Amino acid sequence: MELKRVVVTGLGALTPLGNNVQEYWNSLMQGVSGCNLITRFDAQKFKTRFACEVKNFDPHAYFERKELRKLDRYSQYALYAVDEAMKDSGLDLEKIDKDRVGVIYGSGIGGIDTFLEEITGFVNGGYTPRFNPFFIPKMISDIAAGHISMKYGFRGPNFGVVSACATSTNAIIDAFHYIRLGKASVFVTGGSEASINPAGVGGFNAMQAISTNNEEYKTASRPFDASRDGFVMGEGAGALILEDLEHALSRGAHIYAELVGTGMSADAYHLTAPHPEGDGAYLVMKRTLEDAGMNPGEIDYINLHGTATPLGDIAEVKAIVKLFGEYAYRLNLSSTKSMTGHLLGAAGAVEAIAAILSCVNDMVPPTINLNQLDPDIDNRLNFTPNKAQKREVRAALSNTFGFGGHNASVIFKKYSG
Repeated sequence: MELKRVVVTGLGALTPLGNNVQEYWNSLMQGVSGCNLITRFDAQKFKTRFACEVKNFDPHAYFERKELRKLDRYSQYALYAVDEAMKDSGLDLEKIDKDRVGVIYGSGIGGIDTFLEEITGFVNGGYTPRFNPFFIPKMISDIAAGHISMKYGFRGPNFGVVSACATSTNAIIDAFHYIRLGKASVFVTGGSEASINPAGVGGFNAMQAISTNNEEYKTASRPFDASRDGFVMGEGAGALILEDLEHALSRGAHIYAELVGTGMSADAYHLTAPHPEGDGAYLVMKRTLEDAGMNPGEIDYINLHGTATPLGDIAEVKAIVKLFGEYAYRLNLSSTKSMTGHLLGAAGAVEAIAAILSCVNDMVPPTINLNQLDPDIDNRLNFTPNKAQKREVRAALSNTFGFGGHNASVIFKKYSG
């Protein structure tokens, strides 16, 4: 069968850098740090007292009080970002076939706020079982996808995806395949995360995964820098509207870019650490290029997973040099996590938006806080240090790797008709 082409027609974002796509992109271009001291709880006793929180977001301005009783913060973020993406897409709910519109939307952790709140209440209440009747449906990781479909009446395939920090990239990949195979005409996809709370920060502290640089917290997210000491937690949501090309053209949609290739792999190595030689990262990028029918020389920019963990950054760079060879030194590379922090399950969608807009604007976001490259990292590579760079971006590849060895990559290309 002939596979359908898949294009991006709508974008939505809620991030530590801005509460819509334009604010997010402008902040990326200006090299803004989204990091600050934690406000969601008293973190004074924690090893880490800072994070990249969403700012100036009042859920009461967007949701009825009765509705909020049913929505964990991660679902609030999801619905907010999807609302922007839907409006941006120009989809007419009165005209489209809602049986042909699906939702695949993920979260790496789901409703951890709700879980913490309910269990704390249970313990503090003397172990009296007085649970909120919405406890379970607020908490589960698939419920954001359910809320989205119910809000808009979309009756196509509907489910959540969970693959740790690769979650929302995997959601995009699944949506891509369903459209390509003709199973649906349109998909709402992406991911959200809201895990900046005592359990989230305490858990990652116990793993020694996140930075503890409380003295220099504004610049603590330092991918590829010699002084990096772990990632900085972030939160938020990213949403994309994917459409088959014929459907988009038939309604005169604005097309941001074409999604031309996807790939997945497993490290099959360690619970939380990447393969030291980047074998899984190499394999997923190789498969993504093959799926797109492209050679390495057709990629101009890679939005790196680049979390600022000592092992992860080195493994990803090794994989790129192995796959791209000498052409690796002609690429622009950058980690937007240096600005947003690590949005965990939402990272893939938010970073996909950065990759798409790099193609649209021929601009590459920087890796900020990169002042002294790790001596174990090839210094011939262009990590787009500290300032955005102008260049033609014909195609951009975006990487996401998750605990459990889950690897997922996507390639977005300028739409050329």
